[in-house]
Amino acid sequence: MSILLQNGTLVLPDGPRKGDLRVEKGVITAIADRLPPQDSQVIDCAGKLVFPGFIDTHTHFEMNKGLPNQTADDWATGTRSALCGGTTTVLDFAEPARGASLQSALDTWHGRADGRACCNYSFHMTIKDWNDAIRAELPRMTAQGITSYKIYLAYAMRVSDTVAYEAIRAIGREGGVVGCHCENGELVDEGIAAQKAAGRLGPDAHPDARPPAVEAEAVNRYLTIAELAGVPVNIVHLSTLRGLEVVRAARARGQKLYVETCPQYLMLDDSVYHLPGFESAKYIFAPPARSPENKEALWQAVADGAVDTIGTDHCSFSTATKALGREDFSKIPNGMPGVEDRVRLLYTYGVAAGRISLSRMTELLSSNPAKLFGMYPQKGALAVGSDGDIVIYDPNSTGSIQASANHSACDYDPYEGTPVTGRVDTVLLNGEPAVRDGALLLEGRGRFIPRGPAQFWR
Repeated sequence: MSILLQNGTLVLPDGPRKGDLRVEKGVITAIADRLPPQDSQVIDCAGKLVFPGFIDTHTHFEMNKGLPNQTADDWATGTRSALCGGTTTVLDFAEPARGASLQSALDTWHGRADGRACCNYSFHMTIKDWNDAIRAELPRMTAQGITSYKIYLAYAMRVSDTVAYEAIRAIGREGGVVGCHCENGELVDEGIAAQKAAGRLGPDAHPDARPPAVEAEAVNRYLTIAELAGVPVNIVHLSTLRGLEVVRAARARGQKLYVETCPQYLMLDDSVYHLPGFESAKYIFAPPARSPENKEALWQAVADGAVDTIGTDHCSFSTATKALGREDFSKIPNGMPGVEDRVRLLYTYGVAAGRISLSRMTELLSSNPAKLFGMYPQKGALAVGSDGDIVIYDPNSTGSIQASANHSACDYDPYEGTPVTGRVDTVLLNGEPAVRDGALLLEGRGRFIPRGPAQFWR
């Protein structure tokens, strides 16, 4: 049976308007000011907003599997949380073991997600090693719908500038895009050592060990490498005004690049590292929360178009797992949950606060991710022929974020008690009601989304 959404405010590619929308066999088949009910199941959307399904560009489910620092969320619980928060597609990171093939990582991540994911999904592929064998695998990845990659300039996974340059060029020839964790890893290591030498072992030392300069340097270096490679690139989880200044300067010179930030950099500041007891451990993520000046600069970038996408970097570690670093902040696992909160936070503190429009919210959370990662207009748009991944949002609801009401397996929410305006009322996944009145109806029905070339719009 088809489904008819009536009387809603449809957030269409050319802007919001009141109207009706019909979905049949998983695809949007009609959009008009008024559609006849025919034999459709009717959902009354009066007073509600109808968005294309939201896409989270950055998750880490079932990470460090089998290790003491394994994430709290596996693919079932993490995607359940995503779906109930209005995210219909996630892009997670497949990570090969050192010396292993890209295919081995892809097979592993399929084995974890296939048949268990509650929302649709695809994978970015992490580049740790670079050699002729890895380079030769790229066409096979493309054929399997993997067209985005990630490199690190920090952590033990960091690659050399030469590897970054060669990988960007080779992936560019495949029509793909490379994202990068931009921190100067060597300077971060030095910063951690300096904090420890000064006797600072608690979470409050975390932001001082990796100040804004280490991000800005890495952003500048990455963009220099990409400029020489002649290929557009993506910067993940940008957190600083200094990094943003590098981005704006590169764009002013004509460089084509894309920027992701995360809700934590818009909602939190470095005061979270001065909470009583060991509470601040919950906010150990990298890059860290920054000063209010950085937060306001990023909100401006979200509003003026300098930021292209907002992903969560959902990487949920329980409080017990965070306690692995009770005696040494550098051993606290980096990451926190957030996949269920993103839509409510951006609507409340972006749209309802007057910072951005409904259309801009849709660009950041849906259409831009779909374009950059090769899914548009199959995903990312309310348009005839597009997939029936749809979110009905009730803007009249009020409340606050509560971990007890969320669906993550993590035992806390970093935004606990934060007031929010509106809620996700109903979610259609592949044309079927998957969430209604905030309650999950379907589990394990997510599909793998093979993706095409990146669609660059700048």
